[in-house]
This record gives sequence, C-alpha cells and structure tokens, in this order.
Amino acid sequence: MSQWHPSASLSVIQQRALIYQRIRQFFADHQVLELDVPILSVYATVDPFIDSVTAQVMGHDAYLQTSPEFFMKRFLAAYPQDIYYLGKAFRQDENGPRHRPEFTILEWYRVGWDEQRLMAEVQHLIQSCCPELAAQTISYKGLFQQYLSLNPHTATVAELSACAKAHIDTDFTSDDKNPWLDLLFTHCIEPELPKGLVSIYDYPASQAALAQVIENEEGVFVAKRFEVYCNGLELANGYCELTDGDEQERRFKADVQYRQAQGLADYPYDQALVDTLKVGQFPACAGVALGMDRLLMCISGKTDIADVLCF
Repeated sequence: MSQWHPSASLSVIQQRALIYQRIRQFFADHQVLELDVPILSVYATVDPFIDSVTAQVMGHDAYLQTSPEFFMKRFLAAYPQDIYYLGKAFRQDENGPRHRPEFTILEWYRVGWDEQRLMAEVQHLIQSCCPELAAQTISYKGLFQQYLSLNPHTATVAELSACAKAHIDTDFTSDDKNPWLDLLFTHCIEPELPKGLVSIYDYPASQAALAQVIENEEGVFVAKRFEVYCNGLELANGYCELTDGDEQERRFKADVQYRQAQGLADYPYDQALVDTLKVGQFPACAGVALGMDRLLMCISGKTDIADVLCF
C-alpha cells in the first residue's frame, strides 16, 4: 500500500500555518508588499552549486525557479518599493535531512537599506516567530580567527590546505581558495557555532554571488553579504544587491564557464535581469532569502525536513 499519510504531525502543520500568518502580519505592519511571481521561466540559474529543474512547455525547455529573485528584481526596477515573496522554489538533486527538491522560500527586498540593516530585520522577524532565540553577530573573519587562528581574506591556498589537513582527514586537493574555505567552514566552524541565531557578515569577495564588493577599513575587499544560522543550521542568505548590469553579466558568464569546465549542466543565464540592471533604474537595496522549512525545523525541534512537510 502506498504511503498516503501526511509526513508531518498535525501540530507541526498547524505551527507552519501560524508562522505564515505571523510573517504576513509582520510585513503588513511594515508596509512590505507581497508579490506573486512565475514559477516557470525560460532562464535558469547558472550558480555552480545549484541545478535547476527542467520542464518541457509547449515543446521548449523551461525551468522551475530556484528562487524568485530575478523576477523580483525586474519588478523593483519598474516599481521601487519594499516587497516579499512566500512560496515554492525548486532545486535539482537536493535531497536529505536538510534538503528537498521542492521547498518553501521567503524572500524580501528593502529599498534604500544596506545588508547590516536587513540582517538586523532578519533577526527581528525570526525572533517574532520564536522569541526565546538569542541572537549574536560576528564577521566571517572573526569566526576563522576564533576557531582556526586564520585570516580567511589573506591566507594563502597553502596555509588553508595545511590547516584543513591538520583538522580534517581528507585527501582533497585544489588550487582555488574557495573550496578550502568552504571545507574549513563546514567541518570546523559550522559544528561549533553557538546555539540560537548567529549572523555572519563580510564574506570573501570571491564568494560575493550577487552582492556588492567593497574595500573595508583594513584595505581588504569583502562581499556585502551575510548568512544567518539557527542552532548550526543555515537559514538565510542576504546581500547588499549588485546594481551594475555589466558586472552582473560578467559574473553570469564566469559561472557559465565554470559549469562548462566542471562538466555541469549548461543553462541559459537570465538576460532579462542583465538588461534590467543595464537600464540603470534598479534601486539601491538589500535582499535576503530564508528557508521556511528549515526555520520550522528549528522552531519545532525537528532534525529531518520530512517531519515539517505536509507531504
């Protein structure tokens, strides 16, 4: 007999509904408009670490959105106002205790804000759903210095490699700093993060994704990007958004080249977003995406995402 019964308990399903209600009320109280965007697009993500789900629509390839980001940014260029989206997103080959190919995402943009102000609002929103969660903020550099006595912005590949092999049983090799930074972060730092909310800011410039890059007071280029963890589980990823269309296109093309070199699926990047930014009407803003299923895991004390999904 098929497994027809809901995955989550009724109490967790009710808890999800209550959290959605609180989130929508939070944004209504702050005059943030809820936006509905398409799930299907003729463009995909070209992020090297995310694969899109492909669909056939009227004989042509289309892609289920990995995030509502690109549509939301096109809206912002036409109507610069605070917006949010609460709904489904999809990513290929993501399945496990913390991942599902279909998941619920909360994404919002604040016009005229920077990433520091938005980071504080993320904490405020999460604490409005779970008041007992304590919150703290620390830089990416601060974490590496605290746990590994390394400056991640200036350390060489050789220094990162030596540190990784001293702490992790691995035969991994790479001439690129980023895989070493990721390895050290996931194996040596993430498991040691304190309980509650931890917001991390000033990521390496090489990990900017769609964030602006600035030179800090130490003369080091960093990404105006942050991530928020709850009890060691990554919940949110936010940026002071890139507004330069030429730079956005350069990054998209670099990602396409990387995917091709690694033998990954070849996707079309979002030319409409590039064109939007090149028009020059996109407002200065900060944006963030938050995993709702993971948030519910933290609030309900569940360790498997299946336990917070209705089906």
